Amino acid sequence: MMAATLRALAEPSRLQIVELLRSGPRPVGSVAAKVGLRQPQASKHLHVLSKAGLVEVRVDAQRRIYELRPAPLKELDVWLGRYRKIWEANYRRLDILLEEMKGKTARKSRMRPKHAKAPAGRKRPAKRS
Repeated sequence: MMAATLRALAEPSRLQIVELLRSGPRPVGSVAAKVGLRQPQASKHLHVLSKAGLVEVRVDAQRRIYELRPAPLKELDVWLGRYRKIWEANYRRLDILLEEMKGKTARKSRMRPKHAKAPAGRKRPAKRS
């Protein structure tokens, strides 16, 4: 199921449609107008999203109203959560390393006497006229 979700979301127009539907159900004409597609193209993308289980459709007179289904997105979030734990652990280690590096830099600057001059750079030769 998650593979179908990822395949459906891999297409930029479908991802835009999902983002649009986060604000609530919309008829296909509204989706097409907001995303900048012709209605047949929007219908095709909505059909793919529907087959992947990301949206559900209901008929209201002669209009088709599409709305997001949260279940596949929750499944994707759970899957990503496992990787999020790895990233957070890496960020914690990076924070520790950066704090250690800050401490070393601070110690070095305290060790140099305040009146000591910084090492002189290479002097330029005098210009000849």
